[in-house]
Amino acid sequence: MFTTYTIDQEMIRDSNQKKILQLLQKRRELTKQEMSQILGLSIPTIATNTNILIAEGLLEEGGIGDSSGGRKPVIIKFLPNARFSFGVDISSQRVRIILTNLDSEILASVEFIDLDFTNIELILQRIADHMTQMMMDLKIESKAVLGVGFSLPGTVDEELGILEMAPSLGLYKVPLQKQFQAYFSAPIYIENEANAAAFGELTLGIAQQMKNLVYLSVTHGIGAGIVIKGHLYKGKNKRAGEFGHMTLIPNGKQCKCGRNGCWELYASVQTLLSRYRASLKAESLPTSITLKSFFNDLAMGNSMARKVWDEYLDYLTTGIQNIILTLDPHYIVVGGDISLYEDYLLPDLQKKIFTPNAFYEEGDTSIVISTLKENATILGASLLPMKNLLFQNESIL
Repeated sequence: MFTTYTIDQEMIRDSNQKKILQLLQKRRELTKQEMSQILGLSIPTIATNTNILIAEGLLEEGGIGDSSGGRKPVIIKFLPNARFSFGVDISSQRVRIILTNLDSEILASVEFIDLDFTNIELILQRIADHMTQMMMDLKIESKAVLGVGFSLPGTVDEELGILEMAPSLGLYKVPLQKQFQAYFSAPIYIENEANAAAFGELTLGIAQQMKNLVYLSVTHGIGAGIVIKGHLYKGKNKRAGEFGHMTLIPNGKQCKCGRNGCWELYASVQTLLSRYRASLKAESLPTSITLKSFFNDLAMGNSMARKVWDEYLDYLTTGIQNIILTLDPHYIVVGGDISLYEDYLLPDLQKKIFTPNAFYEEGDTSIVISTLKENATILGASLLPMKNLLFQNESIL
């Protein structure tokens, strides 16, 4: 029979083990005495919990430390390859899969682009097949895999494992967790792509010391993750941060979400490239226009590229200004595909965002670029299965 005391003791033990793992993940190896001093836990508590973690294969004894007198202390080492996690990023353009260890080091990666979202089960089966092959190639046993984290371009019910809606994929009410477990036996976690990216930045990237921010994922759409006092804010119905679908132009372009004039129709990467393609004369149109080729033209002083870039930035900055007026965050972190071109993006953004107005000025909100770049979303997804092992509950919502 479980009592309140039993539950409390289990919670304390779990918390202590996470503290030990987090500390050793950063410091790599320490003696029990050193851990006791740093964490403020008794040596018997450290000893009991490290023995459990050693038995689980997460830590190991690794030599003898220096002694100031008496028995020499045993060094405890962190084992980053003791457990693994998969991250999956599904977008309208591609599916990308990574395998990471406890250090979030990408050990394997694969992607495929021939997608038919009318047959989502076939896509899920292909994902599972790639994961199985990765495990075979790296000789990883299934018991060492903590789970699979999915990043999805839409609203999700992470508790029920349901993709509520992803207009860009034409998917609604998909029981993704249940469907995927038919092909791959592991715990499944799902999250909105911008929230996953914000989680990645909070844990691994530029936002580790930031408490109040909005992460903007600017790719073929626009998503946002809101962080308040270090917590992801999702809202009552788990729809917070859908700034990409706020109306920028009343009675504007028709969006797949059913609304008109949505911000992402004017400020996504896809829109930037489409506008540039349309501006070029047919006889000079390249076979393909990519972000890289666009910014190459911009760097070469192409006047049409500059004109399209300036018009695009007007739309992008208008949306960011609206976010600043609405939430007054300490930071706006810009990520996604556009963040690869920081040298062009950041100076122009700052110049346009902080035009004279009565509400805010430069310095009130800091505009920064994601350090994880295009990997923020998928690394955030790969962190989801690790949260029960490494992170304190209160740090994640």
